[in-house]
Amino acid sequence: MMLKHFTRFAAYNEWANTRLYDAVELLSDEEYFASRPAFFGSMHGVLNHILVGDTIWTSRMHGTSPSIALDAEMYPDRDTLRTARQKMDTEIIAYMAERTEVDMAGDVRFKTTSGDPQSMELAVLLAHFFNHQTHHRGQAHGMLSQTDVAPPPLDLLYFVRDQ
Repeated sequence: MMLKHFTRFAAYNEWANTRLYDAVELLSDEEYFASRPAFFGSMHGVLNHILVGDTIWTSRMHGTSPSIALDAEMYPDRDTLRTARQKMDTEIIAYMAERTEVDMAGDVRFKTTSGDPQSMELAVLLAHFFNHQTHHRGQAHGMLSQTDVAPPPLDLLYFVRDQ
């Protein structure tokens, strides 16, 4: 049951990211990079942070613990960031396709960004992983609503209806 749930979230994640990036593509560079009252400072900053978080967590799921700052800028331009986002979404879907129900209850051992050893059940890690993406996509959605570009519906229910 958990496997099906998180496999759906992997597909939903790709769907939501595609819709969000399609809308963001309509922004001018000035609007896209504009400083906004948000934790990561701009549309680019929050989209970049989502990819940073995904990079950290997917690495941990694969048995490594990268040392990358949560506010690191992985890609300075939106085209390269989008290409990396699409690659990451494909990787997440492939990762979930290789999992089993037994895997969901297994532990993932990793180090925090400060180097502390941790262990977490994969299902709990995945819940955080997908929740983190949704949380920050919501921030990007809010920033988009401050522009002339209409933010697309990103609710899970719309994804389910589209399937």
